[in-house]
Amino acid sequence: MEDWNGFISGEQDVEVVEVLDSGDTITPNHVLRLTAYTDGYLCSPEENIYNITFSRFKIRDLASGCTILDIKKHCPTEIKDVIELDAGRFIQYRFTPVFLTLREIGATLEFTVGGKAVNRFRLIERHYFRDHLLKTFDFEIGFCIPYSRNTCEHIYTLPELDSDTVDEMIANPFETKSDSFYFANNKLIMHHKAEYSFSESRGPQY
Repeated sequence: MEDWNGFISGEQDVEVVEVLDSGDTITPNHVLRLTAYTDGYLCSPEENIYNITFSRFKIRDLASGCTILDIKKHCPTEIKDVIELDAGRFIQYRFTPVFLTLREIGATLEFTVGGKAVNRFRLIERHYFRDHLLKTFDFEIGFCIPYSRNTCEHIYTLPELDSDTVDEMIANPFETKSDSFYFANNKLIMHHKAEYSFSESRGPQY
């Protein structure tokens, strides 16, 4: 497990899930049809053939402009064209209940690309509380040139939740979860997972 500014990142003790026939490609349409948070990963680290490495993730509240979190990872000056097989694909986020009152947030992602150009880079996120789908976010990142450093910000319009659901999410840390699926040319190349707690009463405002 790795500590990114107080947020725990690392590999869960789960295996790659075989949801399709051997040799089939997992596409955006496949993950958009999923009805629940996945039990495991739908691809292996070796499928990140573009050597995409994330170095920073920042969230800000659009209404106030306040930074909610800023997760940074040491990134060498030289971009290495090596697949990181031990790169963390799982992270736990700890927020206060105030986070659930926000309506729009901006999420800035910084990443590097190895020696192969990335065409039609796309991110699909599926957020769940228990077995209930809260919302799907679908972002087209686009084309990335080889050996490049890239920054993009995605705007999230957060779902309006009823008070009972909010209370349950606060009372049950880490039962709110998400799958993040990254595609290149409509083929799944990375799958990250996250869990969320909204019960923290200490630390920052959010």
